[in-house]
Amino acid sequence: MKLINRRMVQALGLGLCLGVLVPVHAQTTTGAFDTTGFPQWVKDLRRGEIVAFGSFPLTMLFTLTVVDLYRCATHDWDTRYAPWPAKAAGAVDMTKDEQKQTIAIAAASSVLIALVDFFIVQHKRNKQARELKQLPEGVPIIIRKPVVPENQGTSTEAEAP
Repeated sequence: MKLINRRMVQALGLGLCLGVLVPVHAQTTTGAFDTTGFPQWVKDLRRGEIVAFGSFPLTMLFTLTVVDLYRCATHDWDTRYAPWPAKAAGAVDMTKDEQKQTIAIAAASSVLIALVDFFIVQHKRNKQARELKQLPEGVPIIIRKPVVPENQGTSTEAEAP
């Protein structure tokens, strides 16, 4: 009886979640998001967030491999401490502290990668600004942008040539 009640509650919860999320998802637009109204520091912060979270899986994999190699080396290359591809059935697992340190190192590495990316982008922006300032007086600055038709996305009929 307990199992039936538990499953009914789970099914009801899932139904409520889907009932709320599906209409919200259906109301979203698929148009392009315009970022022209945001200040540059917000765009930079968002880029840093994307780079940090995007690089975390790779830094975690690299950090796990390095920590496993370090553990193996400090235990006289004992095969019980071998890194992941070479782990045996009786391998010694990491302690909770080692796991926390590994995650902290991977997170710090991801943030470091995001900071390096930020400084590279800042350097490129500053270089572009210096080049624009060094142009002689009267030189036209040409900025090329793609031409977007006014009725893009609103017309359902095929346009005639």
